Amino acid sequence: MTLFRRAIVAELSSNAGAVFTVLFSILFSVGLVRILGEAAGGRVDNQAVFSLVALTALTWLPPLLTLTLFIAVLITLTRAFRDSEMVVWFAVGRSLLDWIRPVLRFAAPVLLLVAVLSLAVTPWAQRQIVESRERFAQRDDVSRVAPGRFIESAAAERVFFVESVDLEAGRVRNVFVSHRSQGREAVIVAAEGVIEVRPDGERFVVLSQGRRYEGTPGQAQYRLVEFERYAIRIEPRAVAPLQQVKARAKTTRDLLEQRAPYDQAELMWRIAVPLMALLLTLLAVPLAWTNPRLGRSANLLVAVAVFFCYLTGVQLIQAYVQTQRIDFGTALWLPHAAVAAAIVALFVRRVYLQRWLPRWPSAAAGTTTA
Repeated sequence: MTLFRRAIVAELSSNAGAVFTVLFSILFSVGLVRILGEAAGGRVDNQAVFSLVALTALTWLPPLLTLTLFIAVLITLTRAFRDSEMVVWFAVGRSLLDWIRPVLRFAAPVLLLVAVLSLAVTPWAQRQIVESRERFAQRDDVSRVAPGRFIESAAAERVFFVESVDLEAGRVRNVFVSHRSQGREAVIVAAEGVIEVRPDGERFVVLSQGRRYEGTPGQAQYRLVEFERYAIRIEPRAVAPLQQVKARAKTTRDLLEQRAPYDQAELMWRIAVPLMALLLTLLAVPLAWTNPRLGRSANLLVAVAVFFCYLTGVQLIQAYVQTQRIDFGTALWLPHAAVAAAIVALFVRRVYLQRWLPRWPSAAAGTTTA
């Protein structure tokens, strides 16, 4: 029996590794494309793209590992049913309940990892993402300019385009600036410019060898001015501390000490993820029963539907906590109690009952008489 349990754990580990690799590759690719798009639009720092992708991937790991456990256990037991190994298992007097121990033995380290990620690592990653984005938002206009891209200024009044930027030397080349103020629009083009810092601390971009077109949109009267030197004041962001840390970026200890609805909803979610992983792992055991005539993918489709229904239910309860439509204590156990009841019912059905409803006495008597 020990050898058989080791074989079960080995097969579960192999299936889990394959499932996790596929799911993580898909999500990582989607996240990379999204963040690259934000970097191209000037919403995040180009130099922080890969760190943001890595941090975002950390925030995805708890639900991803939960789904991996669920599918791995389901695939393994479904194969045992399909290949008639479960017939032998039942013939030697073993029950479906005897699968719980080897399954939990395999899942225990992953469940512990999910709990650590959900309660500690994910909040840290969220905090790093928030701080990175806000540091970039507080940079001055020229520092946020990326060569070859149109970038909007901090005050949303200017659009910059430069062909090349040398921040160390404080020089930009082939500059285009569109500026709108008090209903008038000005377009400035210049061959190059240099960043100058005045004694009072104000910063200017001093353009040279350029032209300025100024007028009112919709009217034909525009003024053209050629210049050899033209200074544009950089609009710095006010030096201020980062915004108040959002609930998703707060530590679990901070959430325990605060009673705001959003904080309680986030705390409920962090506790819910490890519980979801445990209950879905147990649910996969009775759910793996399959009829070979239904094909190989029938149970997998049911598993995906069950996972997303469970996940959606927890997120719905979280939204109710945020809007104070349900209290924290009830939200903490309600969805998991429903799933636990379903697990017990399925085990009772597969282990102790042949049918959900007993046969009618008359029908049983008729069968005996025949």
